[in-house]
Amino acid sequence: MIRLDRLSALMQGLSPRVQLIPRSEADTGIRFDASAQEVLFLHVVTQGSVLFQAGISGGVTVRAPALLVCRADTAHGLSSAAGESLRGLVSVRTFFDGPGASLLLREFEEPLVIALDQADVSLSHIIELITSEQAQPRCGHPALMDRAGEILFIGLLRHLVAQPQTLSGLFNGLADPRIARTLVALHASPQDRWTLDAMAREAGMSRTSFATKFRGVMNLPAGKYLENLRLAIAGRAVESGHGLKKAARDSGYASISALSRALSRARTRSGITGGITA
Repeated sequence: MIRLDRLSALMQGLSPRVQLIPRSEADTGIRFDASAQEVLFLHVVTQGSVLFQAGISGGVTVRAPALLVCRADTAHGLSSAAGESLRGLVSVRTFFDGPGASLLLREFEEPLVIALDQADVSLSHIIELITSEQAQPRCGHPALMDRAGEILFIGLLRHLVAQPQTLSGLFNGLADPRIARTLVALHASPQDRWTLDAMAREAGMSRTSFATKFRGVMNLPAGKYLENLRLAIAGRAVESGHGLKKAARDSGYASISALSRALSRARTRSGITGGITA
């Protein structure tokens, strides 16, 4: 039996770029203003403890080893709980060049704190590697730390599939073996002629059972999720300067006019006015 790869298709749709955030070892605090960028911050506390403040909250003390995750649209800051330098903190920005960013970032409406003893084994290993490297840098330290951020992001996704943090949503769907098969297929080939029957067959379920299960796990109907995915793909293609014809073909819309109507409806729902022309 072929093992289901729950993340590769999602990763292709995200096209993540992870950038290590340079910082002075003398820093006792670091602050990130809210931004509209589709960016996810990952902060690894490798030693000691830090005070993590997000939004207008009073803050929480986080002890090493642990991982903090926060979206760019949430202002947040980290400072040494003991007033010392933050040399035990490693921070990275994860940018997304792919159209799946908006779908993923919805899963991080609230900042997330993951202690090492609560982490999936893959995430634990990379946090341990980063902690060891920070404590005793060796040859190739800068290159290793640059690449460690990419592995850290994959470890985070694996952790959230193994241990979803909410009662519904993308990671809950990927954690369910049957729903995951359909989600992987949708992300791998969104342009296919998907119907509810076809999605149910992919999951190995009856149409009715699949529709009920998908809505319960994902908190929205299967057709709506597919629409959101296709809109994200088409919207990113249009923003990148591709014509509507290519955007429609890649995202699975039957025609330019169908895509134009869908994008217009989406913009109207989000309060953006103005038409879209071919």
